[in-house]
Amino acid sequence: MNKLTFSQAIEGYLLNAGARHLSPHTIADYLNTFRKFEIYKDDDPRFASISQNDIQEFLAAQTKLSNKTLLNYHTGLSALWTWAVKEQIVPANVVKGIQPPRPEKREIVPFTEAEIKAMLAALGRSRIYSRPGKRSSNHGLPDAERNHAILILMLDTGIRASEVSSLKIFDVDQRNQRIQVMGKGSKERSIPFSARTGQVLWRYLSTRSNARVGDMLFVTKTNRSVERCSLLKLLHRIGDRAGVKDVHPHRFRHTFAIQYLRNGGDAYTLQALLGHSTLDMVKTYLRLAQVDLDEAHRRASPVDNWRL
Repeated sequence: MNKLTFSQAIEGYLLNAGARHLSPHTIADYLNTFRKFEIYKDDDPRFASISQNDIQEFLAAQTKLSNKTLLNYHTGLSALWTWAVKEQIVPANVVKGIQPPRPEKREIVPFTEAEIKAMLAALGRSRIYSRPGKRSSNHGLPDAERNHAILILMLDTGIRASEVSSLKIFDVDQRNQRIQVMGKGSKERSIPFSARTGQVLWRYLSTRSNARVGDMLFVTKTNRSVERCSLLKLLHRIGDRAGVKDVHPHRFRHTFAIQYLRNGGDAYTLQALLGHSTLDMVKTYLRLAQVDLDEAHRRASPVDNWRL
């Protein structure tokens, strides 16, 4: 085992991760980290020869990455070394002795109603363009019904990008207006959706008359699943056409959560709907919702407005 190289250790870890049924998204993220470290080392060293200093130098060299990404690298490498200790390949997890980066606290900015409506209005047509000698025009876009369904479902349920990408048609229960989602840690949850969302999903599925219940819910022209990276690019293009900045899946999740609380939903139910293991993130949403309510009261107070 002492002669095991880094690339061989990766192969062994991936077999173990597959046997433990880690999510494809988690495995892909970890593999990306391993490949980055492999490229950084520029060789294939013996796994047991890699020191804590090697890991620290690798993390320190990633000067253009956010702390959140660096934390993901730290997590992935730590998982690899934890496995290696259990397999008695190395005596200790050298990554554990490295202080993990503290991710930056990004400001949570939900979409406004106007921004959501602008994006929905931008689904069917391209941006206006002009060609030499011809009038300015735009053209119809394919997949408008699919994209409409994606946006509405994300807004109405708060599901993650990876969860959107893994949905199959049989996960949608139109009769009971619920979707079945496999979340982080292979934790399944059932999430209700509104009648309006059900209508949008029905319209989209009616365009796929040859689809079978075991097919992926959201697919490309070639009938392949809309993967997470493709979803990110798709949302960015929609935001660009609509004039809405910083459009990404988690903003739909934030918007769902804050609107849920603004409209009288309770924190514990929201925690279950979002698939969070703790209330920490929900408390952040609660604080933001309370600020909104306080501001709304200041604007709407009859005592203040009537100057009583």
